[in-house]
Amino acid sequence: MKEVNETARAIGFDIRVINARTKDDIDAVFGDLAREPADALFVAGDGLFLSRRVQFAMLAMRDRIPSSFVVREQVEAGGLMSYGADLTDMFRQTGIYAGRILKGTKPADLPVLQSTKFELVINLQTAKSLGLEIPPALLARADEVIE
Repeated sequence: MKEVNETARAIGFDIRVINARTKDDIDAVFGDLAREPADALFVAGDGLFLSRRVQFAMLAMRDRIPSSFVVREQVEAGGLMSYGADLTDMFRQTGIYAGRILKGTKPADLPVLQSTKFELVINLQTAKSLGLEIPPALLARADEVIE
């Protein structure tokens, strides 16, 4: 977070980190954002946040906050955009690892892998609802555009 804050300051952004552990916390966060509006919202990857994707999409849309996520499912639920590891590819790699272990490879002998396939998903319906125009160059780079 130190590096994120330093980089944000260097390019003229102010970052607020807000934590939530329950669905009620998420509602409270948006209550705080109503009192101290944000220009945009980035939601980190988290199982709770993914399970509450509709709640995030509805609240962000209600408060007219452009939202960015790390998984496409949150954009499919109405978030503005996501950029993150391709979960299908990640699960495929997990299956390969499990198969190698079941065939006798010691886990300690397996290399540590990092995702190499990422995807950018943009929801044009949400952008239009927020009054945002997505630059054509960004749309051209997107792996999927939800119309």
